[in-house]
Amino acid sequence: MSDTVDQSRLYPRVTSFRFRRGTLTPGQRNNWERLWPTLGRDLRTGADPDGKVVEPPLDAPAWFGRQAPLILEIGSGTGISTAAMAADEPQFDVIAVEVYQPGLAQLVGLVDRNGLTNVRMIRGDAVIVLNELIAPQSLQGIRVFFPDPWPKARHHKRRLIQSGTLAAMAEKLVDGGVLHIATDHADYTEWIRELLDNQDTSRTHLVELPGDSPISLARPTTKFEGRAADEGRVVTEFVYTRAEGDR
Repeated sequence: MSDTVDQSRLYPRVTSFRFRRGTLTPGQRNNWERLWPTLGRDLRTGADPDGKVVEPPLDAPAWFGRQAPLILEIGSGTGISTAAMAADEPQFDVIAVEVYQPGLAQLVGLVDRNGLTNVRMIRGDAVIVLNELIAPQSLQGIRVFFPDPWPKARHHKRRLIQSGTLAAMAEKLVDGGVLHIATDHADYTEWIRELLDNQDTSRTHLVELPGDSPISLARPTTKFEGRAADEGRVVTEFVYTRAEGDR
């Protein structure tokens, strides 16, 4: 599949990510051309009979060739955590969403070298993936590790974690499914905590996981996280699960 896609579709809204350009190494380019058509999918433009732009829904069993509990990772970066956690949990299928092509190309290489059969990737806006491709109550887990904090107040609207995003995540989780968020940014930590504390509990919402997690919460320590620790930044983890509304 070509990596030339409709950029207005990849980035059609006030996005929660920075569009970083990068050049693939020859090895990454070879892996991309050879493996992306099987392992990856680009968000593309389509239209329904009413002229509304839509995405085809995700058919995970057909894509993976099996029926297995599904985990969505939003913002997989270079894929180090994605590949390591997928290798430790072969019973789960993992879909990693990222916009940065060199990061996805690195993950493609990790999947290939480690013989992983339970990882697929989508290049594009995670909010579109969440809202348009994922069926309600279909995810065993959602992982959001170190989302861009957009520290300036005027950019807070670009943060991935918003009240609407959390509501969508709650709707997509199965009963007992887990949302796992990690951030090392103090202000973003308080932002997330306030949103979680002020959800509309009359609808499906998120509550702290009361017991053991059905998915692993053990993240590998990446260079990024190691650098944060060296700089004295504390990592905060949020582990929540789906709860039905009280109506």
